[in-house]
Amino acid sequence: MTEEDDNGIRARGEEALSELAQAIAENPLVGGALARALGAGERAAVAQRQALGALNLASTSDFERLELRLRSFASRLEAMEDTIDDLRDEVAGLRAREAESGTQGAGA
Repeated sequence: MTEEDDNGIRARGEEALSELAQAIAENPLVGGALARALGAGERAAVAQRQALGALNLASTSDFERLELRLRSFASRLEAMEDTIDDLRDEVAGLRAREAESGTQGAGA
């Protein structure tokens, strides 16, 4: 079999597969079944969330929100720690200047 024959067979196969996919997508039975399946999946997800709520258990989205809040809190806490460090350094500098000016005034 030559490469041309191979390419021709591949092209015809791709075309046939494309036509089959198109026919399936346009079929009202398949569309209806797909819509029902998606609807059932959503109803199952709602039922799962309700069951977890009834059992007072956290859902994945609850944990994700908690994680975001904890990250935000940690970030703010770190900023406060940095500010406290800066203030401590400023106070130490002021004390050093005060001590220095006190020793200069006593020596005069």
